Amino acid sequence: MAGETELLRSKSAAFNRTYTRFACVDWSGAKGDSHSGIALAICGKGTEAPVLIDPPGKYWSRNGVAQWLLAQDDDLLIGFDFSFAPPLVERGSYLPGENVPETAREFWKYVDSLCSDPDLGAASFLEIHHRKHFYLGAADGAKAQYMHLRRCEAHYNAQGGGKPSTVYDAVGAAQVAKASFAGMRFLHMVGSRHPVWPFDPLSEKGPQIVEIYTQIAARASGLRKGLSKIRDANGLDSALATLGCKPHRPLSRYTDHATDAILTAAWLRQNAGNTSFWTPEPLNPHIARTEGWTFGVI
Repeated sequence: MAGETELLRSKSAAFNRTYTRFACVDWSGAKGDSHSGIALAICGKGTEAPVLIDPPGKYWSRNGVAQWLLAQDDDLLIGFDFSFAPPLVERGSYLPGENVPETAREFWKYVDSLCSDPDLGAASFLEIHHRKHFYLGAADGAKAQYMHLRRCEAHYNAQGGGKPSTVYDAVGAAQVAKASFAGMRFLHMVGSRHPVWPFDPLSEKGPQIVEIYTQIAARASGLRKGLSKIRDANGLDSALATLGCKPHRPLSRYTDHATDAILTAAWLRQNAGNTSFWTPEPLNPHIARTEGWTFGVI
């Protein structure tokens, strides 16, 4: 009953909630203390293109992003490009055969309690603490045995969106494993201050955290599947124009991380009021508290 009530509250809030700023973080699970793969872009209302927020040092750290976010108190909608939880519904456990929590918030706490990796890293969770659950190479057998998906990922795949990566695959450029488990430590850190949808009911004011998939924004801007990475000024302006944005402020370097963050922040602004994105039909209380959902998958 409590879960149904919280979901109804979120659905009601989706029709009334407004935001004044919109941000996207292109994330990284890399080892180390700072990461060239992290980019933070933000925009206000209107049509101005999002701008990159400069890191305190040469590159952003995950801790640096956390401290930045914890200092925000306005009506900010911010999306993070990692999986907020592993799948549970498909097999009844995040890590079958292990004594682990069965709700996302408790699982974030569990991941954080095991990991002492620098800068909220979580490589040790995969490589040491729960090694048998993750695909780390051919010695682990067939990768297909590890390809378990959350309900939102399976739903997106069934709609023709493409097959998302699974958090149990820790090999290759497409893998999201280390980024996602590092992200769970991050959510444990910031989630006590700012609500995380749909694990928490939508906030009435202040920052709101959501999971995003940058390829959804790329498709919405007209970029074709397989050709979604922008690496030049003209390509970025063309994609932004599709989302109703003015030309962007020139960048010193056009990386996938920077352009993904900028484009997805603009997409968030355009779609923050899309109630169907906040109320996907397959989302139920059990999924909401265990696996979560990606904003934009309906």
